[in-house]
Amino acid sequence: MTPFEMNNQTDVTEFIFLGFSNHPNLQGLFFLVFLVIYLTTLLGNMLIITATKISPALHTPMYYFLSNLSFLDICYTSTTIPALLINFFRKKKTISYEGCLSQIFFLVTCAGTEGVLLAAMAYDRYVAICHPLQYPVLMSVNVCVSLVTGSWLCGLVNSVTHTVLATALSLCGPNQISHFLCDIPLLLELACSDTSLNESVLHVASATIGLSPCLFTAVSYILIISAILRIPSAQGRNKAFSTCASHLTVVVVFYGTANLNYDRPRGGYSLDMDILVSVLFCVVTPMLNPIIYSLRNKEVKGTLRKLARECGLSSEIND
Repeated sequence: MTPFEMNNQTDVTEFIFLGFSNHPNLQGLFFLVFLVIYLTTLLGNMLIITATKISPALHTPMYYFLSNLSFLDICYTSTTIPALLINFFRKKKTISYEGCLSQIFFLVTCAGTEGVLLAAMAYDRYVAICHPLQYPVLMSVNVCVSLVTGSWLCGLVNSVTHTVLATALSLCGPNQISHFLCDIPLLLELACSDTSLNESVLHVASATIGLSPCLFTAVSYILIISAILRIPSAQGRNKAFSTCASHLTVVVVFYGTANLNYDRPRGGYSLDMDILVSVLFCVVTPMLNPIIYSLRNKEVKGTLRKLARECGLSSEIND
């Protein structure tokens, strides 16, 4: 596009989401489904955070990471679902240019941070199972805080880089996004300026923030499983595996849905299929994380039962 043609275009000030708009008669049903998912996500993750705070038995590195993961999942879903719920009542589902950039910033921050945090949690399980005698030193309070802080910094640096580069894009229209949220690849499709720098940075980030934590987690679990298989008793093997089963399940769900969302070919898929895959990654996964940890972890289940009994007792006293 020549400079003259670009100047003849109208600058984009808002975007129109096309996601879910091809089912106008189901907007009320979609609203109820996503509202239930959002409330379940908030409740489940807040219960995990509360449980790890009030129970001395959960004041360990593993549950410190878990509480941070729950906080991250609350931030993740709150970036997209509230705006989505509002748009279900709008005939024209829009978001401002500034709102789109803000959504990208928080979405990329949370996604990047979660990948690195899951790798930190894998390292915690590796040290606990492969080097149990050194665990108090290798996973001290300072180390845990540094790992969580580093996870957030990785996510923030990655997000700031992409967001700043996105502000330099010339967006001359059309302003329609075939989705229900803003994301870097979707914005690049609407740009009428050169996107080679954005795409290069996106590939580098995919390797550093996406692939590297995934490989680190995979190697950690190869070492963990090999160490578990060397335990002579079946009871010992079951006990060791039970300490990392929940995290392994969360890792498989996260990277499985992320791979479907970002690494599959864009062509040949309907809008409904694109939406479904993104819903699995951005909406369903944060809801499943506290459920997985609650169902597969005895300490968390015990604390939640105790919390439920205390809440029931306090309500009876108030009555």
